[in-house]
Amino acid sequence: MKNHFLALIFLFSVFTASSQYKVEPPKGFSQNIGNMVSMLDNLKDRVERLVKDLNEEQTDFLIDENANRIGAIIYHLAATEAYYQIYTFEGRQFNEEEKVMWETALSLGEKARQDIQGKPIKYYLNIYDDVRKKTKKLLKQKDDTWFSEKNGVMTNHWAWFHVMEHQANHMGQLAFLTKRLPN
Repeated sequence: MKNHFLALIFLFSVFTASSQYKVEPPKGFSQNIGNMVSMLDNLKDRVERLVKDLNEEQTDFLIDENANRIGAIIYHLAATEAYYQIYTFEGRQFNEEEKVMWETALSLGEKARQDIQGKPIKYYLNIYDDVRKKTKKLLKQKDDTWFSEKNGVMTNHWAWFHVMEHQANHMGQLAFLTKRLPN
């Protein structure tokens, strides 16, 4: 038993020592913005790995009457990111048209439990992909000076850090939910 444990430790250390886990800006981004994009994309990839193979019943799974559906959580991540695009790049809140698209997903709760269901996981992941593509396009046009500028009560950097931490929190929720899906 001890030898198996030592072998596992050795394999883990070899694997992690040779892996490329690092934060670095993708080509075309300033240093700090690029680092944030790297972290955002890493989280998005991990979220997608958790849910990409779910069927529609699993996507609509509710663990209890106060929970959110998995598809609605993915939509919520996209809605939050869309909100911060508008807030940081345009200095405003959602307009009426944008509220129709995003408000239910942003707020979640009872209305989302009723309205956000009946679609395959790919539907929600495509929305998430479209929002991320726009985020990256917009962030690529900015530099680290803009990133550090105050925008209302926060800096643009803090706003995008919040998007990142928000995704990380919901990634944990999604991991919890996917482990409890009925067979």
